[in-house]
Amino acid sequence: MIIVLKKDATEDIVEHVVEKIKGAGLSVHISKGKERTIIGAIGDETLLSGISLEALPGVESVMPILKPYKLVSREFSKEGTVIDVGGVRIGDTELQVIAGPCSVESIDSIVNCATAVKAAGARILRGGAFKPRTSPYDFQGLGADGLKLLAEAKKKTGLPIISELMDPRDTELICEYVDIVQIGARNMQNFRLLTEAGRARKPVLLKRGLSATIKEFLMSAEYIASQGNSQIILCERGIRTFETSTRNTLDLSAVPVLKEETHLPVFIDPSHGAGRWGLVAPLAKAAVAVGADGLMIEVHTDPENALCDGAQSLKPNKFAMLMDDLRKVAVAVGRTL
Repeated sequence: MIIVLKKDATEDIVEHVVEKIKGAGLSVHISKGKERTIIGAIGDETLLSGISLEALPGVESVMPILKPYKLVSREFSKEGTVIDVGGVRIGDTELQVIAGPCSVESIDSIVNCATAVKAAGARILRGGAFKPRTSPYDFQGLGADGLKLLAEAKKKTGLPIISELMDPRDTELICEYVDIVQIGARNMQNFRLLTEAGRARKPVLLKRGLSATIKEFLMSAEYIASQGNSQIILCERGIRTFETSTRNTLDLSAVPVLKEETHLPVFIDPSHGAGRWGLVAPLAKAAVAVGADGLMIEVHTDPENALCDGAQSLKPNKFAMLMDDLRKVAVAVGRTL
């Protein structure tokens, strides 16, 4: 249920409404927009049947949320969520690009890559320290040492960093180093992990599962939001279909659909969507054209010898060329880069 307060509602009024809702046994989520404060009452709404919310001072209207995902729905917030990560505004009119290698391999490679992607215009550095691999014999990442190398690259370039959280037991360690916590596709429905990410109070980039519907994707985001963390970035990275010519099938239609359903910013990962570096540029440009708020792109200084996903990684010069093209597409759809 959504309780919309009047423009002139004071903090005392907000507190009074919150106390009434909590007193009935429901949890509360407060969203302060430019003009209105909205209070979400989360839980069994029948518990509020004995309270006339409309009669409370400062209340303008009371509306039920019909979607099963309450806090992340467009019903809850008509305004799009903007997330500030060290001065980088995600979900605003400026598109943001996250770039870097699939996995952190060495100090020289990560620093060189970070320097190159920053020069091309990327604002956030990606790099996996803990890698979820299909085979237990493949390179699993450098772990804590990889996080330290990412931190060194951040120190040298000033780029905020994002890396994946795979195990709830690593939450504190990951959050010590990263600016954005990534939840990968394979863990999209790891509900214990989502709950921990929500409690961590760091921005979270949530990737869509390999076979997940839009509804399932948003319900997973709801797990994070239910813990009081609304700083969530949704990332479409391709889904599994019968098609074998690409690694996955990149669902570009997910962008406008998600824009209708949720107030959260939406990113596209064309690298995992295609699995082939030659397809990354056209898919990235298409993603901007259909309304994505940003991109996550794999870049490696020596993809031929990369320990992970070299086939889908762009070399720095190709990435710089793509960024130039993306700026033109951004202008055409009323965005900047």
